[in-house]
Amino acid sequence: MSYISINSDHLFHNFNFLDELFSQHQIDWAIVGKLLCGNETFLKVLLAMTDKEICDSRLSNLKAIKRISPETNTIYIKPPAKRLARSIVEFADVSFNTEIETMKALSAEAVIQNKMHRVVLMVEMGELREGIMLKNLMDFYEEVLELPHLEIVGLGTNLCCLNGILPDEDKLKTLAWCRNILEEKFGRKIPYISGGSSVTLPLLFRNEVPTAVNHFRIGETLFFGTDVYADRLIPGMCPDVFTLSAEVIELSEKPVLPTGTAGTNLTGDTPEFSEEDRNRSSVRAIVDVGLLDTDFNNIMPKLQVISIIGASSDMLILDLEDNSYGIRVGDTLEFSMNYMAVLRAMNSDYVDKKVMPFSNSAAGKKARKSNGFSYISQT
Repeated sequence: MSYISINSDHLFHNFNFLDELFSQHQIDWAIVGKLLCGNETFLKVLLAMTDKEICDSRLSNLKAIKRISPETNTIYIKPPAKRLARSIVEFADVSFNTEIETMKALSAEAVIQNKMHRVVLMVEMGELREGIMLKNLMDFYEEVLELPHLEIVGLGTNLCCLNGILPDEDKLKTLAWCRNILEEKFGRKIPYISGGSSVTLPLLFRNEVPTAVNHFRIGETLFFGTDVYADRLIPGMCPDVFTLSAEVIELSEKPVLPTGTAGTNLTGDTPEFSEEDRNRSSVRAIVDVGLLDTDFNNIMPKLQVISIIGASSDMLILDLEDNSYGIRVGDTLEFSMNYMAVLRAMNSDYVDKKVMPFSNSAAGKKARKSNGFSYISQT
């Protein structure tokens, strides 16, 4: 059975890299853990490293976090559905909001549960996903102030996720300006401006983040070390926190071109071939992972001589050329993965989840000590 593994050393390295960076700029940051899809084996690794807030957009994942570590602060980072108000107040310490009717439901539920539920108001800054329009922000804020058991702790914005609109200094300054106007008019402090996500990090490196922006939400860069703004690796970070491993279940030299009349394949495509390959053959391997498990367009064999030919629902077909590495049936091949590949694998019940424990026991103890939390590695 194929499996995805998480490298504890590399994840902790990336965490420390980011933690030091944000500390230098006096910025608080929260971890976006939705990529882990609520998997408790991997969540335990993450929670062993930190006592920071964990963000997610799935209620079931927040429930999993609270089961493992009830004291961890959780943030629900998409506008909640009204029908989920009771569970949002119960399992999310903070929620991001854009709709007044939903916030009324959260307020009513917070009264019932006798909790002070904290909220961040998301502001539209050009991305055209979630967000309150600037022209409506003041009236919206004033109405929320009247709702009992809700505390407005921040303004936030989302960029780059739908239309690819990149953050810039002017947009972040506008968000800071909104806070200043609201504080002056209503005499209430708004502690945080959550204007940063992984795509905003390059602005921090260039000192283009206004000092008023004091909160970031980081997921992709933590797990992949990526400069999302420029689509490249940040020097000093580890890209291979996750690895996909699959076993060779067939190995044979076969013609490069198929024979017979070609129709459409499983995905509705008709593969094209070159007649130049008519008399060529190569060693092909089939491994036990397929379209149900991951996106083969977003994985890469770690052995560079291997290329991916294609995939069906539960098999991946590889070209080994002349099999110079002597790969045999039963061997395990490894693949690097990007965000979408990991997301698909994490959502597959057919892919096992395994932890690569800390190679250095001292590093592991340091990580666990940071949160007073321990876990048992599952391999």
